[in-house]
Order: sequence, then structure tokens, then C-alpha cells
Amino acid sequence: MKSQDIFILLKLVSLSRREESGAMPAAVGSANINAVSDCYSARGLAATLGISKTEVNASINRSIAVGMAKHDRITGHPKANSRALLEFICHGLKYVFPAKPAEIARGIPTAFEAPALKGALMSAGEYIYVWPDAKGNEKGQSVSPLFKSVPEAVKKDSLLYEYLVLVDAIRLGNPRESKLAISMLEDRLNSP
Repeated sequence: MKSQDIFILLKLVSLSRREESGAMPAAVGSANINAVSDCYSARGLAATLGISKTEVNASINRSIAVGMAKHDRITGHPKANSRALLEFICHGLKYVFPAKPAEIARGIPTAFEAPALKGALMSAGEYIYVWPDAKGNEKGQSVSPLFKSVPEAVKKDSLLYEYLVLVDAIRLGNPRESKLAISMLEDRLNSP
């Protein structure tokens, strides 16, 4: 597995949740089927995530091989196995893809000061954590995101942003913070 595999799997969860909630066009009529299929295609995922089509395909194949994704029986779209993804994020992610705060930079808030967690925990630090981004509106300790294009991708998908913020809280947090982030992520990944 590579770090972008988790990024792509979380995007697949985001697409699936949007489709279930009606935020994406329903798969009725050929134009709408094509619009939904385009979102799940390697080309569509590559465009929204800033990852090459080849790497998107390789990532989905790796995820299917280890049971973290599968093809939907009806649509054929790749779908994340939320249970397996959550298990890996909770128990292995911080060891395989650790996050280490670095220099002060301008960027997009992540972890405890991002909208999904703001106010849920009191920060003991003077600075917040940010993903470096020249157009970011916050200043804080930089944290490398799971993949270099995360800052651009989260500007286009608020649900993906929420998932990645919780993942960073797990990667960066002490046991109490990680436990809260795991609980919140579990609620989001398991809700229809």
C-alpha cells in the first residue's frame, strides 16, 4: 500500500456518500449514468485528486488485491471497503504513514483546528497544524499530507476534507485525541 491509496479510498467513500445522499446525479438516464461513471473513472478520479490515471488504476488494483476495495456488482464502479479501511486507519496508519510537524508555514488547517474537529478538543500547542499551501489562509506547523495534491483536492470536496482531517488527527494525536477522531471517523464512514 502507498499513502495515496488511502487518499483515493477516502475519495471513493466521499463519492459513494454523495451518491447515496442524492448530492450526485441519480443513475437514471444515459446522461446521468455517464456523469456518475465519470466521477468513478480513473480519468475522473485523476482530475479531482491530482494523481495520474496510471497511478489511480494501480492504486485501485492494490486496494482490491488486499481487500480494501472491490468493484460494485451492479455498476462496476470501484468502492471502498469502509470496514477494512477504518480498521487500517485506526490500527496501522500512524505507524506506516506517520505525521511529523515541521516548520511554520501558511496552509490549510488540519487535525484539531480544522472545521471537523474545531472546538472538540483544546489544543495545548501555540500553533495549529496545516498542510502547506501558498493560498492557505492560516499559519501553523506544517504537516505533510498523505499525498502532495491533498490541499488542492480538499478545496473541491468538503467531505473528503473532513475525512482527511480526522485521519491526520489520528496520525498526530495522543491517545485521547486519536480516540475521539477514530470515533468521529467511524460514525462518518459507517453512516449511510
